[in-house]
Amino acid sequence: MPKVVSIKELRLFQNENASNHSWGLVPTMGSLHEGHLSIIKKSVSENLITFVTIFVNPTQFDDKKDLDNYPSSVESDLEKIHAIDPAICVFVPKVSSIYPDGTASKKYELKELDKTMEGQNRPGHFDGVATVVQRLFELIQPDVAYFGQKDFQQLQIVSLIGKSMNIQISSVPTVRESNGLAMSSRNNRLSIELRNEARLIYHVLKMSKEKFLTHSISEIKTLIGNMFDQSPAFVLEYFEIADESTLKIADEKQNNTTYRAFIAVKVDGIRLIDNLSLN
Repeated sequence: MPKVVSIKELRLFQNENASNHSWGLVPTMGSLHEGHLSIIKKSVSENLITFVTIFVNPTQFDDKKDLDNYPSSVESDLEKIHAIDPAICVFVPKVSSIYPDGTASKKYELKELDKTMEGQNRPGHFDGVATVVQRLFELIQPDVAYFGQKDFQQLQIVSLIGKSMNIQISSVPTVRESNGLAMSSRNNRLSIELRNEARLIYHVLKMSKEKFLTHSISEIKTLIGNMFDQSPAFVLEYFEIADESTLKIADEKQNNTTYRAFIAVKVDGIRLIDNLSLN
């Protein structure tokens, strides 16, 4: 079971597999669920060597309490990963390996992709994401990196970093629980009752898709706002419909544009996000 914790060990593994340079990378923060595993399986099916990283990145947390509460289960994660393929290289670096000059984010020009939705609600978040992704790309040097669509805004930003480094970005559809709730490590912090009620999030996304052809964007947003007003266990941070490529918030529908609905909700203080293509 290849597990490496230092850059020296990583380089040794890479040198031993230099002739097999079809390398896939799946960056994670651990506490793996079926959504993560579906991404890892895709990489394994498409590459000779797959790298999985487990690193809880401190620079993308704007709330230290959220960082402190982030779940960790490295040994369990390793078992799940190597049940897929024992040859997967799992890189579990220390903070000092990722940030040798101190834990700080770089500043990026992200073509306004970071200015809306998560960017407005979590200042500095995407600079932290871009910083760690660029560092992991530099260390692993993959041909392809794999990311889930649940964090679609992040996916678009990561695609910019990948393009600048000549690394292909492959997106993997969101995996959902039986009630439609997008799989997330945070779901485990919900009570069974609230986890079941959280199906409302996917329900309103599906409803927005159904209404998209017949209702205006403002009408859809009003309908969804009213639904959350009637659900006291939920605090709606935002529901937005945006251009999928630019992530610019849409007030009116335009021809020849692909739209996606984005939502962020707090359930008992636990923040959940999701999205769905509309057309």
